[in-house]
Amino acid sequence: MGRVEGKVAIVTGAASGLGAADARMLVREGAQVVLTDVNEPAGSALAKELDALFVRQDVSDEASWQALVEQVQQRYGRLDVLVNNAGIAVVADIEHTTTEIWRRTLAVHLDGTFFGCRAAIPAMAASGGGSIINMSSTAALVGIPPFLAYSAAKGGIRSMTKAIAVHCRTRKNGIRCNSVHPGSISTPMVHAALAETRGIRLADEATRVALGIGEPDDVANLVLYLASDESKHVNGAELVIDAGDTVV
Repeated sequence: MGRVEGKVAIVTGAASGLGAADARMLVREGAQVVLTDVNEPAGSALAKELDALFVRQDVSDEASWQALVEQVQQRYGRLDVLVNNAGIAVVADIEHTTTEIWRRTLAVHLDGTFFGCRAAIPAMAASGGGSIINMSSTAALVGIPPFLAYSAAKGGIRSMTKAIAVHCRTRKNGIRCNSVHPGSISTPMVHAALAETRGIRLADEATRVALGIGEPDDVANLVLYLASDESKHVNGAELVIDAGDTVV
């Protein structure tokens, strides 16, 4: 039996990077996974590879969430896991962050996570409980000057997660909510950020290791743990994956 055998999960931003790694890990360990992303070609290709369902979704679109959850319930009869992973990162410090960058970044991260949690909680409660996993960042803990809007959004996710965790505990609905805080992980988003801000291109494994950059499965392994019943007593936690970068 897999560690999440029989569970039904939604993973947003699943076409690439951390979302794709999370989806692969959950499928491998027995879950039925619904992948969502705005990148329909890549998302559909991965879903075909995993024999999973892909739904095109802009997570900042409020209406899409209720439709998605209803589709999942109709197809699988339940919802056990939500991984709010979708995100964007625009290089812009406080002096160069436009209103458009600010609003779009917060819409994807904060609105998307809020809409997802709000839509998922009744469905999970009806299934007897579940696990919400919100992808934050070490930017929520220390702030990253070239990513002003991203840092603000991830900080909001951190606090939102704790409020939701306490709400669900008070309601005794069996739902846990935790945030994951990766540092630099080898994903297309991080590759692009390193190239733009530091002129570094991760051309090979040796460069990744030398820079102390993690692998997507480092995060996916934690997501798997939080999705499984092994973490049944973990609620409202902020779990950092950064090889100690934020403590040195």
